[in-house]
Amino acid sequence: MIKLKLLIIGATGPSGQHVVDRALKSGDTITILARRPEALRDLQGKVTIITGDATSHGVLVRAMKGQDAVIVTLGRGKSIRAKDLFTRAAKGVIGAAKLTGVTRLVWLSSFGVGDTFLDATIVQKFMYRTLLRDLYINKEASEKIIRESGLKWTIVYPTALMNGPAKGIYRVSDRIKMKGAPRINRADVADFIHKAAHDDKWIRRNAVITD
Repeated sequence: MIKLKLLIIGATGPSGQHVVDRALKSGDTITILARRPEALRDLQGKVTIITGDATSHGVLVRAMKGQDAVIVTLGRGKSIRAKDLFTRAAKGVIGAAKLTGVTRLVWLSSFGVGDTFLDATIVQKFMYRTLLRDLYINKEASEKIIRESGLKWTIVYPTALMNGPAKGIYRVSDRIKMKGAPRINRADVADFIHKAAHDDKWIRRNAVITD
């Protein structure tokens, strides 16, 4: 696998941490944009850390210069309110990418957003329409912005995220009809995200991923 210069946004989150770990093991050169650099103390000397917000134009431009690809794994933690995070980040990332000449973007979303809703189970659909409604509306809006950007994007849609170790076996497709209670470990999602950033196969495609 060719080594890349990667900017990772959302690296302090539970999914982003796995992406960083995967990228370090592969020998990529990593830059991390984070609001809380103190959360990355263990990575001092291994990565370049830039302090700032994922919606700040100037910081994003500085972080993106010289990168081969950008991976975004932003989340709202335990909050069920988006507060426009995903749309603001999408606009910021795309604006900075166009200024710096970066074209490759891998963006972590959630299964049930946009057209993936059609393949959800009845139980999933109920949850997406109620508890997760605000988050999913903003995520869908951000993805519309990404698809219209002209960038070489991949949007990744994992089912329910779990914290177990990587299994190394998972299903990925443009569409997967769900049954039961589908889930996947974050470490496996990170494995796919990292591979997708290095491979043209998933450019301008949805990637639904589950066990």
